[in-house]
Amino acid sequence: MADGIRVVIVDDHSIFRSGLRADLDDTVQVVGEAADVASAIAIIAEMRPDVVLLDVHLPGGPSMPLADSTGGEAVIRGSMPTTARFLALSVSDAAEDVVRVIRAGARGYITKGSSGVEVSKAVHAVAGGDAVFSPRLAGFVLDAFGAVAGETAAVEDELDRLSGREQEVMRLIARGYAYKEVASELFISIKTVETHVSSVLRKLQLSSRHELTVWATERRLL
Repeated sequence: MADGIRVVIVDDHSIFRSGLRADLDDTVQVVGEAADVASAIAIIAEMRPDVVLLDVHLPGGPSMPLADSTGGEAVIRGSMPTTARFLALSVSDAAEDVVRVIRAGARGYITKGSSGVEVSKAVHAVAGGDAVFSPRLAGFVLDAFGAVAGETAAVEDELDRLSGREQEVMRLIARGYAYKEVASELFISIKTVETHVSSVLRKLQLSSRHELTVWATERRLL
């Protein structure tokens, strides 16, 4: 289990959490659970999981900063910056729920009708950087994001300002990596990381790591 993908399950039904934990295959390691927005943000910060399996509708959202009416967005935004990737797992297949949580930064959205094998495969895909959607939900995402070619072109234009190495550094910094961790990941010196970060902020006209995280999240670059 030490080499498994580390997962936190966020759902307000304890029976569902227990069942899901039992159904996931042995390549997925559940390192924590939460039932509401505040406890989810806390456990994600503490455990630093690879993937968060996140219900869209959670208690505690309306009273939280940056919260929405469902709570799912509040968990994602309240956890930033983080290296965790979010996979929505909900009974809801409403277009507005799908679009809202994807806009907040989730890497995928599957329904609770999925089997343990399907969820495990989705966890692996999201951990590897892919996006995953239940077939019926993919159309909602295409309608909301795929047709906006102008937005895609604008993001590509912004990324063209950065060198390949600067883009690698930008993504890691935006995910919450410390300079030392970036240096280790890319086999470069901390001083070189600092130089690249300064260049990235200057080219993108940003003033801080926080602004960089917001910038990258809004463009779904994490």
